[in-house]
Amino acid sequence: MTLLCIDCGNTRLKWGLREGLQWQAQGALALNELAHFSSLLVGQTRPERAIGCNVASAAIGAAVELAVMQLGLPMDWTASRTEQCGVKNGYDDPAQLGADRWMALIGAHHMHHGACLVVNAGTATTVDILDAQGIFQGGLILPGVSLMQSALARDTARLPLASGHFSRLPRNTADAIVSGCLLATTGAIRRMFEALAGDPDALCLLSGGAANLLEPLLDLPLRRIDPLVLEGLACVANEI
Repeated sequence: MTLLCIDCGNTRLKWGLREGLQWQAQGALALNELAHFSSLLVGQTRPERAIGCNVASAAIGAAVELAVMQLGLPMDWTASRTEQCGVKNGYDDPAQLGADRWMALIGAHHMHHGACLVVNAGTATTVDILDAQGIFQGGLILPGVSLMQSALARDTARLPLASGHFSRLPRNTADAIVSGCLLATTGAIRRMFEALAGDPDALCLLSGGAANLLEPLLDLPLRRIDPLVLEGLACVANEI
């Protein structure tokens, strides 16, 4: 069976076509380009089922459903649960955990059987602790790297939307902004990883659009898994 997995985030839609344990194709597009989504699948193996998670608006979800209907498929949306696919949700109110975070935790549990720090660096950056028993212990949400830079440009009088480079000791404003945003993010990640430091198998699983910027600055056990949310969706699809 060919499965279409869709991760509808705040600014982009990520998708993957999966047969068995293998991804046959993957891609992404901006949410303002959703009208072209179905055309991206032309020439690919026709999916027999579609499953997704959506943290964007209801209108975006409806647009995705319409695109999937053009393929002759219904859309199965996922939501956070108390327990699923071997993962237990430790949130005070499990239903309030974002569906993308929940799918990433499920994907992480099936990709790594020890304790892990699950980091998704997108429009927002989420940093979640999953113990070796598959229990989600809690996590952080902070502005993504680009969002931090945009906030400084929007809410200050003289700071630009920076296009600088990382430096340990920045000597111009653009580099100071970029470096500050990156170190703020990696500092939060390192601090959260300290909770797992006693576990010899502990690993940071990193995904998201800003992963390329963060990975070189993270001096901790790390594995890059870009389609982590899609991995979780594929796991859930096998259970329902």
